[in-house]
Amino acid sequence: MFGIRFIKTQPTTYVMQYKKGKIVREGAGLDFFFFAPTTSLVAVPIASTDAPFIFEEATADFQEISIQGQVTYRISDPRKIASMLNFLLNANTQEFESDDPEQLPQRVINVVKVLTQKVLRSLSLREALSAADKLVTHVRDGLGQSNEIQSLGLEILGVSILAIKPNPETARALEAETREQLLREADDARYNRRNSAIQQERSIRENELNTEIAVENKKRQIREAQMDAEMAVQEKKHQLEESEMASRITLEEQNKTLVELSVANQKSEADARAYAVAASMKAIEGVDAKVVQALASTGMQPDQLLAMAFQGLADKADKIGQLNVSPELLREILAGQGNGKKK
Repeated sequence: MFGIRFIKTQPTTYVMQYKKGKIVREGAGLDFFFFAPTTSLVAVPIASTDAPFIFEEATADFQEISIQGQVTYRISDPRKIASMLNFLLNANTQEFESDDPEQLPQRVINVVKVLTQKVLRSLSLREALSAADKLVTHVRDGLGQSNEIQSLGLEILGVSILAIKPNPETARALEAETREQLLREADDARYNRRNSAIQQERSIRENELNTEIAVENKKRQIREAQMDAEMAVQEKKHQLEESEMASRITLEEQNKTLVELSVANQKSEADARAYAVAASMKAIEGVDAKVVQALASTGMQPDQLLAMAFQGLADKADKIGQLNVSPELLREILAGQGNGKKK
């Protein structure tokens, strides 16, 4: 009514009231009445703004990739940006008179794109696909040092790279190459596993062979020890046999010596007896046979005497006509012989 208007702003909006080319009121979150015909209102949003971006760039090996990310910023100096861009509000509708506020994110994105190009032109496709962290660091530092960003009075709060993707054909080629690489790695892993199994089996077999060799060596040592023991026993037995043989030979020699001594003794005794008999015969040589017989009968037993008597009778049998021997005499003779045997 009569050109008087009322404005109420959010705490995230910095308002500047111009009158006759001079700022008469400014601040964040103000609400006041103003006279529209003579007043200009500038509203600068000072809240943080997320500006998503996606664009395509070429790598050092001329491969196209798409960069997807987001940059977060806020207006830290409203007066400075108000002097660079048009943030004038329509007094009646309280909407921006120009599209400069809407173009501000694109300006920031353009700076991001320029900084990204500098990095990607020095990287190959494979390096670029894994250079998100490097890209974020470079873009964030570049935005902080950018003259354009500083002249607009902006503060960069953060930069993030959400995706770096090649074009579909290149992606399929990389997928195929990666797939083949994975298959080769799988084959290598399978080969290494089989090789490891073979090595382990070989080690087990070698251990078994070493064990068998050790067992055979032990058996051979045992057999050699047994053979040595048997040879020692045989040698001992041979020595015993030789010792026994020597003892036997010695004993035989001793027996031979004893026999020779015995024969010599017997010969000496026989010679002595022969000499005694010869001396006796020489002594009785020329003596009457009856005298010799009488001398021989000295000390004889009665039965011996009877025998000699009967022998004498037998010698004179041609002169004796008849000889009668009574039973009593025979009984006495036999009784005497029996007594003689008992004695």
